[in-house]
Amino acid sequence: MGTYVNPGNENFKAALAEEIFVDKSLILKKLCSVLNTRSSKFICISRPRRFGKSIVRDLMAAYFSKGCDSYKLFKDLKIAQAQNEAEKDFDFKVNLNKFNVLSVDLGSIYNRLKNKNEIVEYLEKELLEDFQKEFPDIEFSDTDHAVKMIQRVYDKIKIPFVIIIDEYDTLVRESENKELLEEYRSFLNSLFKSNELSPTVALAYITGILPIIRDKIQSKLNNFKESTMLDPFGFEEYFGFTKDEVKSLCDKYNMDFSECENWYDGYKIGSLDIYNPNSVVEAMTRRKFKNYWNISGSYEVVSEYINLNFDGVKSGVMDMMAGKEIPVNPEGFLNSLKDFSTKDDIFAYLIHLGYLNFDEDKRLCRIPNKEIRQEWEQALKKAGNFSKIAEMIEDSEKLLNWTVKGDAERVAAALDKAHQTVADPLDYNNESSLKTAIILAYYTARSKYTIVKELPTGNGFADIGFIPLDKKDPAMVVELKYNKDADTAIKQIKERNYPAGFENYLDNLLLVGINYDKESKIHECVIEKFEK
Repeated sequence: MGTYVNPGNENFKAALAEEIFVDKSLILKKLCSVLNTRSSKFICISRPRRFGKSIVRDLMAAYFSKGCDSYKLFKDLKIAQAQNEAEKDFDFKVNLNKFNVLSVDLGSIYNRLKNKNEIVEYLEKELLEDFQKEFPDIEFSDTDHAVKMIQRVYDKIKIPFVIIIDEYDTLVRESENKELLEEYRSFLNSLFKSNELSPTVALAYITGILPIIRDKIQSKLNNFKESTMLDPFGFEEYFGFTKDEVKSLCDKYNMDFSECENWYDGYKIGSLDIYNPNSVVEAMTRRKFKNYWNISGSYEVVSEYINLNFDGVKSGVMDMMAGKEIPVNPEGFLNSLKDFSTKDDIFAYLIHLGYLNFDEDKRLCRIPNKEIRQEWEQALKKAGNFSKIAEMIEDSEKLLNWTVKGDAERVAAALDKAHQTVADPLDYNNESSLKTAIILAYYTARSKYTIVKELPTGNGFADIGFIPLDKKDPAMVVELKYNKDADTAIKQIKERNYPAGFENYLDNLLLVGINYDKESKIHECVIEKFEK
């Protein structure tokens, strides 16, 4: 059993021994269906960190590798149970431990190597040693590259390879050495292109955070079928947890599913809602809902790219922080970190990293959940262009307290500041801009309220409704007016019977009228406690 060649099943055995193991073995049925095909056997999976790519790598190595006997590991998994009447043509044992496997975790090698620029040379040397150890009866030359060693083995024993490269895009993301990148691309090209029509490779499977770069150089890998955050290509259920899987875990650990949904759901990928798997596991085992994203990711990457400040970035971020969905065209992004030229490029990159989610049907982008929202809060503090907004968000707890206490004068002054902070000068008097400013000004209220814009009420729609999660907190109905007065806003709330939309909170309901004068840019506020 080698380090890279036929690595065995120890890693997968360890995964099975974890307190929480979610069975994704049915991906093997999908992979087996493309074995030894002409072009479909080339697959690239791109997902954010800690979305389950590595455990699938270990699952594949344990299943395909002839260097071990994995029957006992798989006999009780879904892949074995797939042999029902409807799928009688599939037998999981047919391909079990029948292939040579070459498995490389490029990210791990890069991180532990002192001289990063020698990674390709180091990998070739390591592979040669592994091949020599695994196949002592085959003569290898010291000048043999990986593709040549694979060919020598196949020529001798006629057993094809399953090639797995995890974090294949490490150098693309981490290195600025152009010569090294070209050397690495040549390595990938020789490994896959020369075998495109050859029986030596039964399956080529690479994973990364970024999809394959769409330029002339990286097009050397254009034979790969890609599954991404934008187009999962039928692989959506295998990376991340589905709603049913999360519900099952919440039942087992007696955890509130709706709260789990609030923290970790929000990734609409293909036809499924997908949850961040690492965070769900942490929450279940620690019995606590909180932000676990920062264990594997860093908000600083968000700060770095939104600070580029292309046209529309700031307004887009503000709208999403206020809970809105914004239109984004992610298809123009070339998956390169050196070719950002529009806000769409920045947002597309953050989609692939998991900091945003894109709904293909709606063509809209948003911040997926509470966990990631907290990462954005931290990112805004570090992004120079957003420092005032971060300060406003930090002050939002004070605004909420002033509102609950009926301190209308302080509320009005805070809204003056918030509107100036958030609004673009060209859109300052825009109604949507004012609503965004108000919702951001009340940002921390999200921890205590469900905030609804255009809330259906008695005889119309209230501009903003605050529905408390705890009935000890007051509900609030907010009506906005322009160039009139705040009393007019309160009058409309009463005349149109907006409190009817808060029938469960009438004993603890605040009426908030806000008027904005477009010439003076001053806000006026009136706060009343509702009386039946």
